[in-house]
Amino acid sequence: MTEDTHVELERFRKQWREEVVARTKAGTSSQQIGAKPEARRRSSVQAIRPRPAPSIGHDTKQTVDEDSHVSQYPTAYHDLEDKDERRRLEEDTVGIHPSHDRIHEPQSALEHYEKAVEKETQGSLGDSLTHYRKAYRLDDRVDQIYKNKYFPPSALPSKPSNLNPSNAAVTVPNPAHHSLHGHPANISQLIASFASDTILGAPSPTEASPPPPCPLASVPFEVLIEILYRTAVLDIAAYTRLALVCKRLAYLVSTEDRIWKRVCTGPEFGFSAMHYEFSCEVDGTSFAPSSPIPNEASTLLSLLSLNPPSPPISLPLPPANPTYKHLFQHQPRLRFNGCYISTVNYVRPGASSPSQVSWNTPVHIVTYYRYLRFFRDGTCISLLTTAEPADVVHHLLKEHLHHNHSGGLPSSIMRHALRGRWRLSACPFAPSPEIPLSTSSAFQQTPQSKATQPRTDKSSDPPGNLYLETEGPDAKYTYSMHLALRSASARAGATRNNKLVWRGFWSYNRLTDDWAEFGLRNDKAFFWSRVRSWGTGW
Repeated sequence: MTEDTHVELERFRKQWREEVVARTKAGTSSQQIGAKPEARRRSSVQAIRPRPAPSIGHDTKQTVDEDSHVSQYPTAYHDLEDKDERRRLEEDTVGIHPSHDRIHEPQSALEHYEKAVEKETQGSLGDSLTHYRKAYRLDDRVDQIYKNKYFPPSALPSKPSNLNPSNAAVTVPNPAHHSLHGHPANISQLIASFASDTILGAPSPTEASPPPPCPLASVPFEVLIEILYRTAVLDIAAYTRLALVCKRLAYLVSTEDRIWKRVCTGPEFGFSAMHYEFSCEVDGTSFAPSSPIPNEASTLLSLLSLNPPSPPISLPLPPANPTYKHLFQHQPRLRFNGCYISTVNYVRPGASSPSQVSWNTPVHIVTYYRYLRFFRDGTCISLLTTAEPADVVHHLLKEHLHHNHSGGLPSSIMRHALRGRWRLSACPFAPSPEIPLSTSSAFQQTPQSKATQPRTDKSSDPPGNLYLETEGPDAKYTYSMHLALRSASARAGATRNNKLVWRGFWSYNRLTDDWAEFGLRNDKAFFWSRVRSWGTGW
């Protein structure tokens, strides 16, 4: 039995070697005469047939001889034929062969632009920039040609002429508008499209589990409005952030004018806390009975009282403001839940030491801060110091306005704080645009002929100007600051009335009745910063 197995195994090995030698010679000759790729692939697949394992009792020397006999033939790389075949089958595809890419290099400006867009999509920013440069050198309007070719105006959806096809009023939300193609023309139309939306709960975490409960979705409309009403009174910033929750709340926050009217007329953030006349003396005390407030100013102060009745007072809506939301966002007003900070940096040359030889002159970088905090009773605090805001804002309190500060206490930075009072110009709710100044003001005792005196003519005073009178370094001096309310950013939707720019700064000597104007070359504008520890600033 063992001899028959060896004989049969030897016969199989001999046939296998003959087939390998024959097919190797046939593959070499077919490459010379250009045989078809299908035959070469079939021979290569057959040539890699695995060899049978030798039996246990076979001679080791004979196995070594057989391996050396097979290894003397050239090695075949079968994957090269597959790659060559793939290139032959895809000859029509652009960019397969390197020579093909060189032949079809972009020539016109549009071809360079298209190639640049393709490279940019693939992430090859360097090649994309090269093609962009070549395209614009050939034609500086190639971007318009590309846009007209791939994005013609006829492919864009046309705007409908009648946005309200029904006879319903404009204020009534129409669901027919929502099915139109394209985005809304402005933010007002986008908000109006949320009118019919409801408050949706969170989706189910898995397909088999029920959705989590959403109590706010089942709250009645009247209760939901009351929740929003109380939120706006407590924190107007939190109320506006509710618009980010869902479309339904975005619509209510933007269009519920009853809530915005309460915000405007309330003393928390609205205009009933604004003062358009000085309501106290410079040191914060009330006016003396011998110097009453004029009738127009007293009427206005009674209208804008600090203790609003219930329901809130009714302020007339100016013609320039269509809604109370627009009035609250655009009418100049001060903020009481933060302070205004001005950071001043300037460089001045120093002096070299006379006892040392130096090759250069030292330069000093000077940094100091100005702080302004306003209160609803018409008083304010002004502070000039080199301490940073983190060490100052928590001590800008009325109880720290005294001179008995010890050097080691954190509140000792308030020893240079100055008391003052403030007022705004051009009250938008007054029956007459001109309201005379308070006769108790020290600045009214100065002749109008002084050139350096601050101007306080309210007949030509635009809205948004802010006037401050603060104490001086001693009792005979008084400071006067004229500022203007502005916005830190000009982009749409940015926070408004959060910046104070300088208009003038004067010092008044009560004994000599002289005015001195300070230079504002290095002074910078004030920017409002919220202090959360103050709450609403009461």
